[in-house]
Amino acid sequence: MSRVIGVDEYRATVTTLIGDATAAVLPLAACDGLVLAGDVRAGVSLPPFDNSAMDGYAVRSVDVVGASRERPVELPVTADIPAGLVDVPALLPGTAHRIMTGAPVPAGADSIVMVENTDAGSFAPAPRDVVRVHAPTAPGTHLRRTGEDVVRGTVALAAGTVLGPAQLGLAAAVGVAELRVRVPPRVLVVSTGSELVTPPSELRHGQIYESNSVMLAAALSSLGCRVEVVRAVVDDVAEFRAVLEPKLAAADLLITSGGVSAGAYEVVKDALTSAGVTFGKVAMQPGGPQGCGRWNGVPVVTLPGNPVSVLVSFEAFLRPALLTSLGHPVADRRRVRARLTESLSSPKGRRQFRRGFYRHAEGEVTGEVGPRGGPGSHLLAAFTQANCLIVLGEDVTEAAKGDEVDVLLL
Repeated sequence: MSRVIGVDEYRATVTTLIGDATAAVLPLAACDGLVLAGDVRAGVSLPPFDNSAMDGYAVRSVDVVGASRERPVELPVTADIPAGLVDVPALLPGTAHRIMTGAPVPAGADSIVMVENTDAGSFAPAPRDVVRVHAPTAPGTHLRRTGEDVVRGTVALAAGTVLGPAQLGLAAAVGVAELRVRVPPRVLVVSTGSELVTPPSELRHGQIYESNSVMLAAALSSLGCRVEVVRAVVDDVAEFRAVLEPKLAAADLLITSGGVSAGAYEVVKDALTSAGVTFGKVAMQPGGPQGCGRWNGVPVVTLPGNPVSVLVSFEAFLRPALLTSLGHPVADRRRVRARLTESLSSPKGRRQFRRGFYRHAEGEVTGEVGPRGGPGSHLLAAFTQANCLIVLGEDVTEAAKGDEVDVLLL
């Protein structure tokens, strides 16, 4: 990247670099939040048989025509049908079968009289010999028909479906025990810098506690990625390579933070420039210095060292690239327009991402947004107070109070 490239172009580059996640067959319990890699066809219809939608009595509707509380129709109860009964006797004309919700409807019955419309009240432990029906019923009343929900052999879940509780429940209901899904990558996360110390070690003057790997691991885990963290690699090329090269074989993606700027002791740039990774500037603030490529065949994305730059970079291109890789139909955060509560400035030629707080009162067409903290890439505490990113385009240098701007909701 010898030239400064745009955010959208760099996002496309990173998306192409990461590519499509591999597909694998996993048990249902391991598929929550993942995306289907192929259609799922129903092995059975839902419901798989005509069944009762109510506790009550299976009848022929012609046998209870004119029934009322004043003139109930009496029918002998000739069978008891609980849910799960597999050998259901047919219903003879002029009779009734006591039936429970979900139980198979007997041949000959065309409707269910719910128990509240009979003299049975709450069901006794055993059926009565005779039931008095207090209301007529139309054919099809309280019946769940075979295939009413899903027909056997049809697509129950389409490829690209994000799997949540309802989708996994449907897969189980049509007889599926495992699914072919896009598997989140194994990500190796590395923070570099000789100034970094991990808690609870004491800080000496000139040192800081390492936080980037903690943030990245949490952000990646929220997408389902399996993360291994290497914290606080010192600014030494030989040690950087010695620590990381043995781990590459078990990684699908390497993400580093720090060591990519234009100064001395830029360990990531020094170690990977000759190994297939290209470094340069992206037209954004914060997060300008970036790098990407392959090291020993493994995709590598290198981020700046300041913590806000890390989180903004993740939101601007890493998160959408990974969601695209995993097959999610929507890879972007929700974008809205909002009025600024105060004026902002932005460097010309860069897309600025400012931490902000968005409010949208009921009844208002457009919400409002104000910044949290300044534009500095070291101001992490302000990010904890933000629920959005205010996006000022490359051609914007000043945005006045009351102007409408783009907002990415976090």
